[in-house]
Amino acid sequence: MEKHAVHFDKLKNQKILLAHSGGVDSSVLAYLLVQEKLNFSVAHCNFKLRGAESDSDFQFVRKWCLENEIPFYSKTFDTEAFKKENKIGTQEAARELRYNWFFSLMENDSFDVILTGHHLNDQLETFLINTIRGTGLPGLLGISSSKPLCRPLLEFTKKEILEFAKENKIQWREDQTNSEAEYLRNHLRKNVIPPLVNARDHVLNNFKTTLSQLNETEEFIVEQMELLRKKIFKIERGVTVLLIAELKKIKSLHFCLHRWLAPLGFDAKEVEKLIDAQSGKFLVTSSHRLIRDREKLLLSILLPSDQEEILIDIDKCEMSLPLGIDWKIVSSEEVETFRPNEAYLDKDLLKNPLYLRKFRKGDYFYPTGMKGKKLLSKFFKDEKYSLLDKEQQWLLTSGKDIVWVVGKRCDRRFIVQSNSKIKLLMWTGK
Repeated sequence: MEKHAVHFDKLKNQKILLAHSGGVDSSVLAYLLVQEKLNFSVAHCNFKLRGAESDSDFQFVRKWCLENEIPFYSKTFDTEAFKKENKIGTQEAARELRYNWFFSLMENDSFDVILTGHHLNDQLETFLINTIRGTGLPGLLGISSSKPLCRPLLEFTKKEILEFAKENKIQWREDQTNSEAEYLRNHLRKNVIPPLVNARDHVLNNFKTTLSQLNETEEFIVEQMELLRKKIFKIERGVTVLLIAELKKIKSLHFCLHRWLAPLGFDAKEVEKLIDAQSGKFLVTSSHRLIRDREKLLLSILLPSDQEEILIDIDKCEMSLPLGIDWKIVSSEEVETFRPNEAYLDKDLLKNPLYLRKFRKGDYFYPTGMKGKKLLSKFFKDEKYSLLDKEQQWLLTSGKDIVWVVGKRCDRRFIVQSNSKIKLLMWTGK
């Protein structure tokens, strides 16, 4: 490893935050940054996991920053408490704590980039861990190095970094927990990778070539997936339409559905079931909904709260809805009268799912007890609604039709008649 072999061109004129543990990797990186006269500060985490050793790491990094006139940030974490509170492992807790802090520093103090000392051995460890976990191709691509997280030492082996540190008389702190086999990464680092690297020459360099080929493969897949997505995903009136016939032509359907829809929170297996489900079935995530509508899947973004639209599957009764709305299928004899807070509806005339939404300009319905249709704005005026009343009024809809001005009046086209076979009673507690 030579100084000139580490490429810092893209870091010139950047405000850099270096994650410095005190170990050899970050110590070498700190040395190189000083040699290159780059504008950087140091951030050091004390996770309080190794007692006095953790405190000594802090003192070591702090002393180095004072001697080299480098701005120094440090933070002490109660890692064990965070681990228990979030029910995660020690390494995962430490990773989450440090990166959350790094990104907050980046935002608050206007850093352009965060540097870490990850190297080629770390790449191999990550590759093996993700292989064991079955993360698929994206997990096999190794540790990325692009803004805002850059890793200038990824091309170099641990051996090269250690040799460089000794040749240049760079001091560092040794973390004894790195040699403990309690964690999977440390087990691989101690018991798996050394014999693998020693078994044949150029193992790590050959692995570097494999990573490069995998990244090229991923780039090709991403490009082809985007071309296929443009062919299958069509926008109609603000809703993304996926033609089921076209989806079924895809041989690797599960793979494609996962790539397209997993980022939106959908499970590919559940989407495959939806493709073969009856019209009206749907899936919902925290941000999107996907509905089977005849020979299409309709993908739409959930509306924000000020334009809220709530999907209701009337075959399920466990949803929590505004105004305490609830419902049940009624199999008893026809109820001739019902209270204003109730809607007695013919289920066969409704398109499941139903929706709860607020008023939109131009809305109208066919009120019970009246002839013809009526603009909802006129109905609100007759009922002496204030502006706030109108904003808070919920409407139950079936397709584009208003079924019930909730708690006020039903649309007569959907109420139970003498020949209605399946009766749906909906009510609100308010």
